[in-house]
Amino acid sequence: MVRKPSKSEVECPPIKVGILALQGSFALHKKSLAKLGISTLFIRRPEELDQVAGLIIPGGESTVMSDLAREYDLDQKIVQKAKAGMPIFGTCAGAILLGKGEEAPPRLELSSLTVQRNAYGRQRESFDAPVQLTFSPEPFHGIFIRAPRIVPNEQSKSAIEGWYQEDLVLTQQDKILLSTFHPELTEDLRVHEHFIEMVRASLAQEKDPSMQNSNSRIKQSSKKLTL
Repeated sequence: MVRKPSKSEVECPPIKVGILALQGSFALHKKSLAKLGISTLFIRRPEELDQVAGLIIPGGESTVMSDLAREYDLDQKIVQKAKAGMPIFGTCAGAILLGKGEEAPPRLELSSLTVQRNAYGRQRESFDAPVQLTFSPEPFHGIFIRAPRIVPNEQSKSAIEGWYQEDLVLTQQDKILLSTFHPELTEDLRVHEHFIEMVRASLAQEKDPSMQNSNSRIKQSSKKLTL
């Protein structure tokens, strides 16, 4: 079945999304975005970030990824692009790097939320579980591998986008999307679609700054968790 383009896809020009390709599951994110008809660019040099409208930081080994990003001067460029308004999506290790935390590795702190490494245990404590999404009625098959945990913060103006039991597993703070599970390991494209809508909304706002930024509003969920 051919997927019918959404209204935003019809109204917006084609976009290109970058995927940090230093280590981890970057190839699987490319595969997911290809199914959505989205052009991608593997990011390995700072100047390549100027060619894309959004960035995905994949799951993998957060310490290795952090070390390589600093070695290739990508860390400060990512911060620069985020502060200029680029939407960024971090999954698992990517969420760790985007959030805050006292333990290694050094964080980019583009989200004010603390993200704890290996919060559920090591590799053998990895698990699958249904994730409830605020933007879709059907549960998402969440795959948690050495998963981190997002710590609720009453001072953080973040939208709850997904949860598992009492844990936040998908949050959005302005244009930063954090996921503690791996949507790229499934055939379900809803989380990637959500990020692409963030990118399209950001581009539309750049074109017309008077538009309300839908990414900044705080969404209310029937599962009331305080952020």
